[in-house]
Amino acid sequence: MIKIVPVDSPKQLRQFIMLPFELYKNDPNWVAPLISEQKKFFNPSKNPYYQHSEVQLYLAVKDEKVVGRISAHTNTQHNKEHKENIGFFGFFDSIDDQQVANALFDTAFEWNRTRGFTSMRGPLNFSVNEECGLLVDGFDTPPMVMMRHDHPYYQKLFEAWGLTKTMDLYAYLSIRYEIPERIQRMVDIIKKRTGVTIRSLSRDKQQMKKDIETVFQIYTKAWEYNWGNVPMTKAEFDHIVGELLPIADPDMVFIAEIDGKPAGFSLGLPNYNEVLKVMHGRINPVTLVKAMIAKKKIGSARVITMGIIKEFQGRGIDSVFHYHSYKNGLPKGYVRGEFSWVLETNTLMMHVAEKLDAVIYKTYRLYDKAIPK
Repeated sequence: MIKIVPVDSPKQLRQFIMLPFELYKNDPNWVAPLISEQKKFFNPSKNPYYQHSEVQLYLAVKDEKVVGRISAHTNTQHNKEHKENIGFFGFFDSIDDQQVANALFDTAFEWNRTRGFTSMRGPLNFSVNEECGLLVDGFDTPPMVMMRHDHPYYQKLFEAWGLTKTMDLYAYLSIRYEIPERIQRMVDIIKKRTGVTIRSLSRDKQQMKKDIETVFQIYTKAWEYNWGNVPMTKAEFDHIVGELLPIADPDMVFIAEIDGKPAGFSLGLPNYNEVLKVMHGRINPVTLVKAMIAKKKIGSARVITMGIIKEFQGRGIDSVFHYHSYKNGLPKGYVRGEFSWVLETNTLMMHVAEKLDAVIYKTYRLYDKAIPK
């Protein structure tokens, strides 16, 4: 007998957070999130997502043991931006049991149906600005910072229930120890043709604050026409900046300007999953020492977002950003670089990645299921 239980107590929330630790304990490529950060994420008073959208977490219980989890949630920002009426699900994890998966999906589907939505989309944790998409290819390496890792059998559970592909998201990998001369020549030509200048995020606190405001303005303009884009509220943006600044490297964050006007930004992060990997979700004296050692050995980085204002798109500024990521990252030992994620329909960005000799090494998939009236 499978029972679906709504999460409405601290004990149940801990069970929700801890389930992946059990399900992935034998998977060497899974990276445990910090348990303390997960508690904050699901705290409505600390996560500004809850200010505009509704969330319900569920557990699947079989033979008195927690065997699955899922979230059902609204995303008012998405529906407002795209003039759609979609409900969402996320944080799916389950044993390899179709009945358990069906019970979870049925519950999330019904939750969304009763709110009048026309379809259900996921997995999104909770939006495209966080972890999203189901890993369907590339299980043999750990995910980079802020990316998902899933069991291969999840795809079967999703599709057997009736979810169908909506969009694939690609993660490109580049392994490089030096910058080829041809890339240097290409970037020099682009800079001369466009007059673009690139600068890193200021380390001066006052100027850094101004730079972050500039990034928010660019982000709001640059992404407004993208498929699935969900504009962050100012509270969400400030919150994620607060989360990322402690692990960010200002030398990997860039602002592009043309004729003194902001034209775009690129945000790269050292791959702190290499640090989390040794912490096993916990903060204590032992794991802190391990984290300090691992931090000094980080050998990869992820470009997690890049935005170019519409009037400056198609001029090669994205290639210049990637060049500067190499230029600043290689001396720090970041020889593995991930560009993610890239929509399967974004042929321009795919072409840029391929020109830089990057290859698709992970594919994430978003699914939909229509909700009949």
